Amino acid sequence: MPELPEVETTRRGIAPHVIGRRVARIDVYDSRLRWPVPGDLDACMRGRTIDRVDRRSKYLLFHAGEAALLVHLGMTGTLRVFRDAPTRRAHDHVDILLDNGTLLRYHDPRRFGAMLWLAASREGHPLLDTLGPEPFDPQFDAGYLWRITRARRAAIKLALMDNHVVTGVGNIYANEALFRAGIHPGTRASRLSKPRLGRLVDAVRDVLHAAIAKGGSTLRDYVGSDGASGYFQLDHFVYGRAGQACRVCGAAVRQARQGGRSSFFCVHCQRR
Repeated sequence: MPELPEVETTRRGIAPHVIGRRVARIDVYDSRLRWPVPGDLDACMRGRTIDRVDRRSKYLLFHAGEAALLVHLGMTGTLRVFRDAPTRRAHDHVDILLDNGTLLRYHDPRRFGAMLWLAASREGHPLLDTLGPEPFDPQFDAGYLWRITRARRAAIKLALMDNHVVTGVGNIYANEALFRAGIHPGTRASRLSKPRLGRLVDAVRDVLHAAIAKGGSTLRDYVGSDGASGYFQLDHFVYGRAGQACRVCGAAVRQARQGGRSSFFCVHCQRR
């Protein structure tokens, strides 16, 4: 599933091509995404100028005046920019044609993504209203994380992936941040001291910055807006490396299941 670095990479790749451009037409070939694409999406967006492209958690927001198009890539979605669009493939669900001929094409084999119209984006949306702070938000600091985890019995990795606690930290980067912070993923969140949580906050930001700089991680379907794969997976310390030697101490990286997801860790470098 595309996580925050992949979505941010997509946003940065798309923004220069769409900001200031007018929507000429929207063609919806298959509206059956996680939530149906609105039948009047073309009527809502046609003729509007895209003012800016923001990211909130793993959602992209294409602002057009007071309104916005909300896009989520789901598990296998990609949003590509084309000047000369190739022949449509299976699972090409939506085309957004701009006034200069640039085309945005949404492709999603598993159809778990979303493309929704927010008529008044400033009023919020149920998908956005309950999200916690962004990892790069100054509000997300050691004091905040300490306060919000005092009553939590959940393991720190599960707390870190809870979008109500901090938004956008998915499985890959939670594993990598916990390794960098030297914290075992199974440690109960409420047991961690404020200094250790401070190191975790720094590790989350460092990992996400590094991943964005390398275009994210391409493990299966993800490519950026230009079709290029990310390559941060080459720098993973633990994620996907079960049984391989830890890049710091040489011990074997272990794997366990937490909350239905795989956790990867080194028992020597990460303590409870």
